[in-house]
Amino acid sequence: MEDQNDATGIDAFANGDDSQPSVNVITQYVKDLSFENPNAPGVYQIAGSPKLDVQFNIGANMVGDGVHEVVLKMEARAEIEGQVMYLVDLSFAGLFGLRNIPDEHLQPFLLGEAPRILFPFARRVLADAVRDGGFPPLMLEPIDFAQLYIAQAEQQGALGEVAGHA
Repeated sequence: MEDQNDATGIDAFANGDDSQPSVNVITQYVKDLSFENPNAPGVYQIAGSPKLDVQFNIGANMVGDGVHEVVLKMEARAEIEGQVMYLVDLSFAGLFGLRNIPDEHLQPFLLGEAPRILFPFARRVLADAVRDGGFPPLMLEPIDFAQLYIAQAEQQGALGEVAGHA
């Protein structure tokens, strides 16, 4: 009788084959958090809807053999009638263990998929900081980091093509 495990590849690990791609979230943490409320208490007396500006930045670097740190930096600024209500800077990071990931998939994972994994946790930290500062929590909509990565890569590719023809 034929061993059915051979067809699924499950038996490969029994023979010590460790060539399957693997991604593990080792840990996630607040790397840096700053909350400023520069115009308190007067800003609490102003009625109206604030103007919000939220910026994101993603960084990744190798910190060990097969271990990468991905940092999702979020900056939020709220103003009302020309006065700053609050400024929040958050760097939320995660350590990811990556094995046997092909080079062409490494950057898309680190700059697209890893931030997607970190975002819900970073969003909660940001919302709690704003709420703890005396304001309604800032609830950000989910962000498609993979699509942003693809758009940025395409834009850089187009810029590279233009530079190549100059």
